[in-house]
Amino acid sequence: MTDSKFKRTKFACYSAYFTMSSVFCLPPLLFVTFHEMYGISWTLLGTLVLTNFCTQLAVDLIFTLFSKRFNTKLVIRIMPLITSLGLLTYAIFPMIFPELTYVGLLIGTVIFSVSAGLSEVLLSPTIAAIPSDNPDRDMSLLHSLYAFGVFTVVVIGTLFIKFVGNEYWTYLTMFFAALPVIASVLFMTSLMPDMSENQSAETVAKNNKRIIGILLCVGCIFFGSCAENAMSNWISSYMEAELHIDKALGDILGVAMFAILLGIARISYAKWGRNITKILLIGMIGASVCYLVAGFSSHTVLAFIACVLTGVFTAMLWPGTLIMMEENVRGAGVAAFALMAAAGDLGASVAPQLLGVIADTSGLQTGMLVCSIFPILGIIVVVATMRFFRANKGEL
Repeated sequence: MTDSKFKRTKFACYSAYFTMSSVFCLPPLLFVTFHEMYGISWTLLGTLVLTNFCTQLAVDLIFTLFSKRFNTKLVIRIMPLITSLGLLTYAIFPMIFPELTYVGLLIGTVIFSVSAGLSEVLLSPTIAAIPSDNPDRDMSLLHSLYAFGVFTVVVIGTLFIKFVGNEYWTYLTMFFAALPVIASVLFMTSLMPDMSENQSAETVAKNNKRIIGILLCVGCIFFGSCAENAMSNWISSYMEAELHIDKALGDILGVAMFAILLGIARISYAKWGRNITKILLIGMIGASVCYLVAGFSSHTVLAFIACVLTGVFTAMLWPGTLIMMEENVRGAGVAAFALMAAAGDLGASVAPQLLGVIADTSGLQTGMLVCSIFPILGIIVVVATMRFFRANKGEL
């Protein structure tokens, strides 16, 4: 089959990845509203974030171990509907059972987190399996749309809360719940490519060099995810607490600008990029410098620039590692992509949590300084990975 027969499938993947951003960045925008309207403690609200990432991690691990037992094509087609169901539960449950608001938020979080985990596991290998003259471009474009989705959700959500009112948050959530239906309809009416589902964890384990190569990629994506998500989760609070910028302005200048630069960098690689291993190394080095500047600098403008530029340097660390694995480990399969997603989700939960713990005791600036260890260690792992793939070129 030619690539043209999968154009709708590609568009469906892009649409699904774009709308998945609401799962990650809409709930934190509403936490102040939940605290003020329903009296939900910060600890319980933090538990929702932990539940989100733990659920995704569980889905990643299940697919890593049991990928052969799932009808992958069917799961992909219904996956966006699970996102919609979760967001609708999130919005409607508090309206019907106001005394059980937190229970509804928790149930909704679990549901849409399952879909988010499935998206991370399945959308990348779907794109990788579609015949293309430039697979690197397609993978980079896929992940850039998540960044632009974050930008869209943050801007719409922030402006809605500021000008319409936080008491109408349920309508905002229902709006974002409707968007994934488009992706599901596209998947239902699209051809699905054949993916290497037969590459279970046991199959991958037959080749020791393949295992080493994949584990090195796992290390790269873990530290890359740490570097990206520690900043993306705390940039708004850092700007408000340390740089004394108004919250709404901080969300737009911080979170949204971080996301838009993340997306622009991914789009740029999709159009002009090559030599992904060097891009990963530059990204880790640049992210290390940005964290160190944010941690040491007392100059507001310099610290602001460092925070925002982290979006540029971390942009390719997650999708770039997937590209590197695809280029060097032939037929990695769904199980390998699931393992990579698990490592990324682990990084996305560990690093922000560590920064938060340090911020409670020593302040956000110290937290930024400590979290520079993630991209610094990432430099070491990327260099080791580059040398390993160079030494074993064509053997994996």
